[in-house]
This record gives sequence, C-alpha cells and structure tokens, in this order.
Amino acid sequence: MTTFPEYIAQNEERDGVRFSWNVWPSSRLEATRMVVPVAALFTPLKERTDLPPIQYEPVLCSRATCRAVLNPLCQVDYRAKLWACNFCYQRNQRGPQMPLVFLYVVDTCMEDEDLQALKESLQMSLSLLPPTALVGLITFGRMVQVHELGCEGISKSYVFRGTKDLNAKQLQEMLGLTKPSAAQGRGPQAAPQQSFNRFLQPVQKIDMNLTDLLGELQRDPWPVTQGKRPLRSLGVAMSIAVGLLECTFPNTGARIMTFIGGPATQGPGMVVGDELKTPIRSWHDIEKDNAKFMKKATKHYESLANRASSNGHIIDIYACALDQTGLLEMKCCTNYTGGYMVMADSFNTSLFKQTFQRVFTKDVQGSFKMAFAATLEIKTSREIKVSGAIGPCVSLNAKGPCVSENEIGTGGTCQWKVCGLDPSTTLALYFEVVNQHNAPIPQGGRGAIQFVTQYQHSSGQRRIRVTTTARNWADAQTQIQSIAASFDQEAAAILMARLAVYRAETEEGPDVLRWLDRQLIRLVGEHTCRVSATIDPNRKQLIPVFVFSVRSLVFNNSPDESSYYRHHFNRQDLTQALIMIQPVLYAYSFNGPPEPVLLDSSSILPDRILLMDTFFQILIYHGETVAQWRKAGYQDMPEYENFKHLLQAPVDDAQELLHTRFPMPRYIDTEHGGSQVRLYLHHLRSRGVTSAQRQCDIINNFPVQTLLFAPVPTPIHTCRHDQQVKSFLLLLFSGSLPALQSEPLPDPQQHVHLGAGKTLTCNL
Repeated sequence: MTTFPEYIAQNEERDGVRFSWNVWPSSRLEATRMVVPVAALFTPLKERTDLPPIQYEPVLCSRATCRAVLNPLCQVDYRAKLWACNFCYQRNQRGPQMPLVFLYVVDTCMEDEDLQALKESLQMSLSLLPPTALVGLITFGRMVQVHELGCEGISKSYVFRGTKDLNAKQLQEMLGLTKPSAAQGRGPQAAPQQSFNRFLQPVQKIDMNLTDLLGELQRDPWPVTQGKRPLRSLGVAMSIAVGLLECTFPNTGARIMTFIGGPATQGPGMVVGDELKTPIRSWHDIEKDNAKFMKKATKHYESLANRASSNGHIIDIYACALDQTGLLEMKCCTNYTGGYMVMADSFNTSLFKQTFQRVFTKDVQGSFKMAFAATLEIKTSREIKVSGAIGPCVSLNAKGPCVSENEIGTGGTCQWKVCGLDPSTTLALYFEVVNQHNAPIPQGGRGAIQFVTQYQHSSGQRRIRVTTTARNWADAQTQIQSIAASFDQEAAAILMARLAVYRAETEEGPDVLRWLDRQLIRLVGEHTCRVSATIDPNRKQLIPVFVFSVRSLVFNNSPDESSYYRHHFNRQDLTQALIMIQPVLYAYSFNGPPEPVLLDSSSILPDRILLMDTFFQILIYHGETVAQWRKAGYQDMPEYENFKHLLQAPVDDAQELLHTRFPMPRYIDTEHGGSQVRLYLHHLRSRGVTSAQRQCDIINNFPVQTLLFAPVPTPIHTCRHDQQVKSFLLLLFSGSLPALQSEPLPDPQQHVHLGAGKTLTCNL
C-alpha cells in the first residue's frame, strides 16, 4: 500500500504541486481551526519526460462563468456524448469529431477504356485513405445515383432526374437525412447514427464493398444516337454532392472529388447542347455574346461554390477529355473552395494517374499534406491596413480597425475562408500604409503584421498557426536609398501579375495591358529619377522582363485552358509562378555541365540538348546534329558511352521534376524538325538571322492565347530565302523538315559533365 510520503512524492513528480494539506477539511470552520491554510506550491513548467501533449484545442465548459477545461476528473457519458464539469457540474456536449470526408462524384458517360482506368484509380485511392476516413459515392450520366454504402450483398442507390435541381432541404427529406427527434431517440443510440451516415461510411467498414461497387460500374446505359453527345447531368450531381455534405457534415472539412469526361449537356449547369454539330463556346462566341448557356451555368456553379465554401467543403475537378468540359463555368467551384483543378486528355494517361495519386501524398508523420476548413485572419499595426487578398479564398466579411477602405481583390475584410490548403498554397495579400504625412513615425519604428491561420489538420485535429513579421519604417524623403535597396523584384512581379489576372476576369484585355504598362513605366521612371546610381541596378533590371513576360504569357486559346492556367497561377508559390511567367531553359552539351541559357533563338545549337520547364510542360529538345546521332544509334555503341550519358542527363533532370510537381506536367521529347517542336519554339525570342539560325534552318514563334486576353494567333518567321519558307510550310503541315546533311560525331574520348561537381571521363 502506498504511504502518504510516497503519494506526495508521486504527485509532485507528476504535477509539480505540493499541498500543505493532502486531505482537506469539509467546512470553512474546520479549515480555520487547522491554523495552517490549504495552500500549494506550483511549478508551472515542471520538467516531465513522459508528458503527452494534447494535439487539439482545449475543450471548455459551456457555462460562461466557468469555462473550465475538460480533464480526467470530469464524468463522461459516452453513449449520450456528454461530459459533466467537475467544477460547476454543467453538462456539456462532447466536442465534435472531425473525420476526413471524401465524396467521389463519378461521370459514367465515357468510353469503356477511360472508365476502366478511372475505376482502377479510385480503387487505388481507397488503399491510401486512413481507416477512419468517411467515403461516399455519387455516379451520374443521364440520371444521378446516390449510392447507399454498407449494404451487405446488394447494391442500393437513390436515383434522381438530371434535369431538376434540388435544394438541401428537399435532398434531406428524400434521402431520409432528417436528424432523429427526442421521441425517436429513446431506442438504441447507434441506430440513428447509422441511418444518418448511410451514404458516408468509414473505409475500414466498406472497403471491400466499395471496391466491388466501383469495379461493377458500367458505362451509362442510355443510348446515344449518332451525331449526339451523351446526356450528362453534371450540374445536378454536383448540387446533390454539395447538399449531401451540407446536411451531414456542416462546418467540417470535406472533399468533393468530381471526375468528368465531357461537358454538362442537360439540366442546371449545362454548357453545351447535345448536338455534336453545335460546338462548345469559344472566346469569339463569348465576345459576341453568343454563348447562350454560359451565364446561367456560371450562376449555378457559383451558388454551389458559395454553399460549399460557407461549410468549409472543398470541390476538386478532374476533367479528362479531348474537348472542353466547361471549366470556364465551373472555375469558381475550385477557386472559391481551394480545390484542385486537373486537366488531361484521358483518365488513362499517366498525367492524370500520377497527379491523382499525389493528392494523397503524406508527410514524415504519415499525415496527408492537406488541410481543411481553414480561416486566415490578418492583424496589423495601426500605421498599415489590409486591402484584400487574391487566391483560393472567400471573404468572411469581418470588419475591423485593420481593414482598408481601398479594396484590392477580395477585400473589405480581415478574415478569409480557405477551405483547402496544402504546403504550396500561396495567397497574395495587399496592404495600404495609412499613416498620415504630418504624423512622423519615431526613428527605428517597425510595422508589424500577424497572420493567424486556423485549420483542420488531416488527422482531424484543429490547429492554429501564427506568423508575426515586422519591417522597418523609412522616410521616403531622406531614406529613399534604403527603400530602393529593399525592393524584391521577383515578389513584385508575381503580385502585379496576380492583380493583372484578377482584373482580366472583369475588364477588357487591352485595358489590363495598358494598366500593366503604366505601372511598369511609373515604377521604372520613379526610381530612375529618385534613386542614386549607387544602388545595384540588378535589383530592378529583371522587373521589366517579368512584366513583359506577363504581357505575352503563352496560355492556350480555349476558355477552359485559360481558366486552368489562371487557377494554378493564383495558388502556386513564388518559385513556381515565376516559371509560369518565364520558363527555365537549360543547355546540355559536351562543352561543360548543364547551364541556364536565355529564352532566345541564339540558344539553339546543333550539338546541344535543351531542357525547358514551363511548369505545365517539360520539354526536351535535341539539336539537329544530336538528333541525327541519336537516330543513327551511336548511344548504343560502347565507344560512344559519353554520348549516351549526354542523352540521359536531361532525362534524369526531367524525371525529377515529373516526380515532384503537382499537377504533373506534360512530358514532351522532341528534336529539330519534329512534329512537336512548335511547342518549344514559341517560347523563344527571335533576334533576326544569326549563325545559329542558319545552322538550325528556321526559327518560328507561335504566340498563342495570353493569360490576359485572346488575340488572333500570328505566325512570325525568320527565314533566309524562299526555300526556308517552303521548309516552314512542310514543318507546319507535315510535321517534319527535309533531312539535312549529317555532321561527324565528336571524338569518343570526351569529358562529359553530368552536373555541378560531377564529370565523367570516357576513355574508350
């Protein structure tokens, strides 16, 4: 039996507390007679090696005058999900559980090969989910089916017409999602909960059943006549998905993963008719106000996005088709909720399969690299206010003293809802200095900004991350040198580009370009006039290049592609966004290690291999001579192993990018005269006729749809004479140029540089 001295020592070791009395008198009178009062010595930071941290917010008593924290001395009723405070005896509801929720919305109007590949990817994803994650399934074609999971031996689903929208209340009644009343709750407590979650079940419970159900999915059985598109009820399916989560898990992190193989062709949200002879809207149709479905569809998807974002639910869109699928109308679903937008040609491509698998990437602790239902709050010192944010967020309309009257992006608030976050999600936040000129800031003063991010971790815990930063104040009249020296041209380029993209959503393209030009002229002119030549010119020499690149961003000319590129530009971090603005080009040759080169036609040499990273594409271009050596098979000869290593070096670097980037970029391997060389050449600037161009025969620029507006494509050629014009036409229409005279292969004894500090010497 433990003695009192041992008991006291154990408590001190565990809690850091030593009481004067370890059995307390039960009345005030008796306590006063004890002479020595009931008191304690408390060591707040008592060291304890086995102290387990609780990774969630404290659960507080609901009584306003108490607010004590849930502790081991409280009585807990696990059946009724209540706990009684041991200080005021208030009965409190248990804190809400926050499971991971994934709701798959699957299009069945696609070819069998595509559908089979999609089913395999979905089955694979089940093995990546934690056992306690809740999963649901909705399929749609002409009709929409909500599958009831957990039914042993049978497949049960609720079928809805694809032409009629349903609000949350109607869906709640039709699916029997009404919460049980007190009278109905007298029976077993497990029954109502089981009925309430019939459509969203834990993976560990329905893994086998759902795997079999996915394997049994068939192509939509409704016949499609010749010259018609299949009737696809995408708008109703997404509405039901949003309503289902709205009824079952409001204000809890959840993910709606939508897989579509074509555009919506019926019901709310349709973007094109079922007649194949009627193409989906283009930029020309939009400018002429000839896109009759666009406004109504956009309004439908915006309402869904607002409902989802208000409940903290994410909407992902995986669109895999050769034609447009309606991403322009649906972009608000991903942009408002922080969801992923992925575009590919087919569900059977590695681009989709690898990208989808990377959604479930885990960190070193084994948790998904994703967060749910986040809120971002900004607090500032009184001299500065927040104007707004641009990124995957919506306003919470929280007014405060740090909110500026000058709105930029999503402004008028100091709090934003970000339903989906990952380690690369980056918001652009804009501020306004409001300190009056006649109220000088004391010397050495600093302005402070605090970012408070609250989010649901993938483990279900609620976490808070606080980042506080400060910067010095400086008088622009006397300390302009310090201000200029602190300029970050890369960040400035991205912030200006995001603002330009945001303005392009509501303004005419030429107006946005003129605004961008004026901003650049003002920036360069102001600092040229006021800043001394002692400032390093390299601090600003790249900003005109970046802004010029923004003006001519090569973002293809379909509305869906523009929406896709803008979506990723507005959520990626600085490094990735810079690559989108100005691609990275590396050259590989026998003359040295890989080196960055200019995005210029002079970088093309016959004996070079070029690796270009545009973020969305990884392109490897083989010069004319290298391409001929490769066709001749020199890399397979033992005496030319150095050439084999030269060919492999850019491939290895490309594979590293392909394995780490989200979404996975397209991988293109081309050569001089190849059919896909145009995808590479239109990123390069032409400088007139040079010796390099004479060797490479022709350089072409193909300006395509920019990020800001939709110009008419105009080919620009740099040709020596009419024969090269003919060669260009051959390239354009047949995909290849006439064979050129081969050059001799270099001596096999070469020093091949594989990278920084690595050199391979082949002496064969």
